[in-house]
Amino acid sequence: MSPDPATPTQQITDPEPRFIVDRMLGTLTRYLRFMGYDTTSANGLAVGNTKEDTLLLELGIQEHRILLTRDAELARRGKELAILIKSEDVIEQVQQLIGLGLIKRRVTMSRCSLCNTRVREAFECEITGADYAPKDWRGLSFFWCEQCKKLYWNGSHGRMLEERIGGGKER
Repeated sequence: MSPDPATPTQQITDPEPRFIVDRMLGTLTRYLRFMGYDTTSANGLAVGNTKEDTLLLELGIQEHRILLTRDAELARRGKELAILIKSEDVIEQVQQLIGLGLIKRRVTMSRCSLCNTRVREAFECEITGADYAPKDWRGLSFFWCEQCKKLYWNGSHGRMLEERIGGGKER
């Protein structure tokens, strides 16, 4: 019998693990997306569904995602398909996942932090059309989410994020 492709052991051997994250981990969701990891959030599901935990477990299996949760009961139900995130601090959460060998310390800016869509290099008209873009954008790299119509660049916020998670270096 071949191993179940949905088990975290199998996913860890994949080049890029995929995650599904409960509602208590919204900031971690954004960090993982900035780090380039395909991360689905329970915040994208309808609010008030009494079967949401079961739905998260089912989606994790169907989409070959590792469930990240702060809910001990949900982690227990997910068995080897779920990870209980221990800290409330997002940097400690990231460190926990690095320590488990699930993610690498990096910031890629390759996914939209809002919708998880892969971003592409922005066209000049998209940069100049975004009133929130820096006026002096020489030397900066810009990325565009076609789904959200949002412009990203690795300015001071991106540098601060890199510093917070360790400068993109393995420790």
